[in-house]
Amino acid sequence: MLHSVLRRLAGGESAEKVQHDLIVPAGKRKGHPSSVASIYRALAEHAKREAYPEAVEQAPADFAALQVGEVPGPRPARPDRASL
Repeated sequence: MLHSVLRRLAGGESAEKVQHDLIVPAGKRKGHPSSVASIYRALAEHAKREAYPEAVEQAPADFAALQVGEVPGPRPARPDRASL
């Protein structure tokens, strides 16, 4: 569903227009159109995954460490992507 939204937004459609064609597949709102807020939340999450893929991959391990009482250490600094 996210790829459809990205493709349509890149084609110049607004999120409000796209929303009416996206049907919620499960849950309390099953069968109803998605909300614009849901579309923007999905886009924000996608942007985070694109910008910080290593953090997204590391998050489950850090969470598991916190559950057993360990505190994850600091990450080594990376060069800023804009400066590369």
